[in-house]
Amino acid sequence: MRKFCLIIALLAFVVFAGMLRADTYQLTSGETLNGEVLATSANDAGVQVKVGEGEYKKVPWDSFSQEDLRKFRDNPKLGPFVEPFIVITPEERVKKTEVPIKQPTRLEHPAAQSLFGALFSCGLGLFLLLVVYGATIYAGYEVAIFRAQPVPLVTGLSAIPLLGVFAPIIFLAMPTKIKPIEQTWETQAAAHPASAPETVNPMQGEPTQHHAGLKLADSASPDQASQSAAPAEAKPTLPPTQTYPRGQFTFNRRFMETKFAGFFGVVRHGADKDMVLMVKAARGTYICNRITRIAANDFHVEVHHGHASEEIMIPFQEIKEIQLKHKDAP
Repeated sequence: MRKFCLIIALLAFVVFAGMLRADTYQLTSGETLNGEVLATSANDAGVQVKVGEGEYKKVPWDSFSQEDLRKFRDNPKLGPFVEPFIVITPEERVKKTEVPIKQPTRLEHPAAQSLFGALFSCGLGLFLLLVVYGATIYAGYEVAIFRAQPVPLVTGLSAIPLLGVFAPIIFLAMPTKIKPIEQTWETQAAAHPASAPETVNPMQGEPTQHHAGLKLADSASPDQASQSAAPAEAKPTLPPTQTYPRGQFTFNRRFMETKFAGFFGVVRHGADKDMVLMVKAARGTYICNRITRIAANDFHVEVHHGHASEEIMIPFQEIKEIQLKHKDAP
């Protein structure tokens, strides 16, 4: 009898402990569920709840109330599964999206003072003043050279603080001071070339004449000098003849267009105006004034015979030599 009472008491204790572990859950359907949530059975679909001894019930996550889901979120095993089903309230959304505003470090405003006081109170201001001061003195130096004024005077006035800024402006507005040219034997000869002697030499005295009346023959009369110089001046200088022989040059379309580009026009100007091409080919020698057409293997030239002109075709492979010369050259 005593053992029977002990077993009854033990069963009652187990039932009472199970009742203590069971929780009450409010479902969205309005029902109330009493039982123990088995965290090890949780998955994405839901969780099993032990509603009695040996009796289990599968409950989806969306069937629990928001209050129960928030309690499940505190459990590390249930939190990742219930998080997508929890509706975020405006207060929680504000807390999640709230950006903490940190006030930046602000510099203190300097005390109000005059312009010159501010310039002299910092290193940058002193450096700028020094640069302006040196630039003013240098401007005075350049103005003194440009206007031919005394350099020490202008630079000295420019070095005066505050007032020196106006010194370069004043001297720049003044006319250029032109110094008088000293009269020497060189300046006199340049100013009066007709009256200057033939040989300007200050160490040379009066020319001496021979007692017998003889004169040196190294100086000819003006008429003879002009007559002897006339033939030399009348002889024109012709440009040199340029020769392009086969073997040293390859005659093709690119060669002709590069070397003789001025001969493709109807009218030639400049240095090629009086130049002609003398082409020595297997069929003969041609004096060409213009290249009328050109192809891959030959080119056509214009040749004059008196007052008539003729167009001749010359193959590149028959050319032996090309000369670029003046029309009056032999």
